[in-house]
Amino acid sequence: MAEVKSDIEIARAANKKPIQEIGAKIGIPYQHLLPYGHDKAKVSAEFIKSVKGNKDGKLILVTAINPTPAGEGKTTTTVGLGDGLNRIGKKAIICIREASLGPNFGMKGGAAGGGLAQVVPMDDMNLHFTGDFHAITTAHNLLSALIDNHIYWGNELGIDTRRVAWRRVMDMNDRALREIICSLGGVANGFPREAGFDITVASEVMAILCLATDLKDLEKRLGDIIVAYRRDKSPVYARDLKADGAMAVLLKDAIQPNLVQTLENNPAFVHGGPFANIAHGCNSVVATTTALKLADYVVTEAGFGADLGAEKFFDIKCRKAGLKPAAAVIVATVRAMKMNGGVKKEDLGKEDIEAVKKGCLNLGRHIENVKQFGVPAVVAINHFTTDTEAEIQAMKDFVKAQGAEAILCKHWAQGSAGIEDLARKVVEIAESGASQFSPLYPDEMPLFDKVNTIVKRIYRGGEAIADKSIRDQLHAWEQAGYGNLPVCMAKTQYSFSTDPNLRGAPTGHTVPVREVRLSAGAGFVVIICGEIMTMPGLPKAPSSEKIFLNEQGQIEGLF
Repeated sequence: MAEVKSDIEIARAANKKPIQEIGAKIGIPYQHLLPYGHDKAKVSAEFIKSVKGNKDGKLILVTAINPTPAGEGKTTTTVGLGDGLNRIGKKAIICIREASLGPNFGMKGGAAGGGLAQVVPMDDMNLHFTGDFHAITTAHNLLSALIDNHIYWGNELGIDTRRVAWRRVMDMNDRALREIICSLGGVANGFPREAGFDITVASEVMAILCLATDLKDLEKRLGDIIVAYRRDKSPVYARDLKADGAMAVLLKDAIQPNLVQTLENNPAFVHGGPFANIAHGCNSVVATTTALKLADYVVTEAGFGADLGAEKFFDIKCRKAGLKPAAAVIVATVRAMKMNGGVKKEDLGKEDIEAVKKGCLNLGRHIENVKQFGVPAVVAINHFTTDTEAEIQAMKDFVKAQGAEAILCKHWAQGSAGIEDLARKVVEIAESGASQFSPLYPDEMPLFDKVNTIVKRIYRGGEAIADKSIRDQLHAWEQAGYGNLPVCMAKTQYSFSTDPNLRGAPTGHTVPVREVRLSAGAGFVVIICGEIMTMPGLPKAPSSEKIFLNEQGQIEGLF
């Protein structure tokens, strides 16, 4: 049996073309590509503005079941489908998020696909890439510094130091920084207060960059950030500190989408990276809307399962950007069905048709949920060599009974040749005009009712529960004019409930709301549920222990 190469070995052997050639395929002149080396470039704001009048292509969302340790392959399928659409003669662009360093060195791994369905340069994308995350981190922490500096020099705005809402960020998992005391050390260092760090991908600046339409909109949204409150509970904005201009300057390059390529030399925009379990989990509006002006089909993904990523894609990104998806692909694996059906990871190699059938309840829930938004769905069975014909057929039969179709996809091992059937089905659905997309709830619905709508209709829970102080806070924001904002649920990705160990398709559970945060610049209210952390920790044996440079100076162990 031939040795299976690792993802990074496959990526390293890629036959990459100069990025100018990739840009030319979708009509971007070389002078509008700002190169970062030979294989990646940013697309100029002037070019983006010049194509705004073009007709839109069709938008395809790739989402998934709840993730399991067995793996699902959502990004791999997104990349494979983009390659597959190009293979059958369609002009397609892939739009995915950038990878966070935190999970790369922690537990989750990289975010560039896998096998023969990858975006390259994989090592650059999973490390510093074009510096977007560093720019976002710096802009965020500039605002943090300006807040404490303002307080130090007399606090003219009357900030209540007990009510500073703006935390600091870094792009690394570090539980020790979740709660800190800053400004210790005496008079020269300011006034001590409680503070803390979130991971960069949870920053409101990240969300703003991903939802802004251009630099002008970006600067306005940055100014709208609420950083603190006065003793009378009136808000203090970033623009009150005159922070918005300098923050926009730091982000002027970061807002431009990054163009790279797949292993098959097809174009991919990789831009922005909000976490899907604690932020809105979609790549940038600028990248997606630009791609739609340049291609027949745009394949994008939303993070984690459809209960998080797809819901936020529909209710936040599509609502705010006026996007209308033509179809959705729900990625699942036989292995993940078995895990949802109660099989332990070490036993996944044994055929267990009953466990597949039992685990399919999770998949069925996601199919129903996507259909609630009026978007037709097809299931992609991401193939593993251990899958048996009977197990695959059990999945296909279940999905057929749900009124949808499941298609076996072998893009990991075969590239675009292994995903042609799915590509043709997606074209059939998209061209049929069957999508009747609409968000789950109207803008004018009260905030807590929006939370309960998601809990009942998407999570199938009994109700959301929250202390009176949280309900009062939501009501106060409604009175202040923020009631029409969508809600961004921060919840474990592993379950429809807030218990990460409760797999399958539970019903009737309560969803406790622990904290709420107003992201006035991004334009949503974050609802933190259960034990979810906005600053992850590292596992006992982090991935970083296996990452090193070999004797040739090449990276080993990354993904």
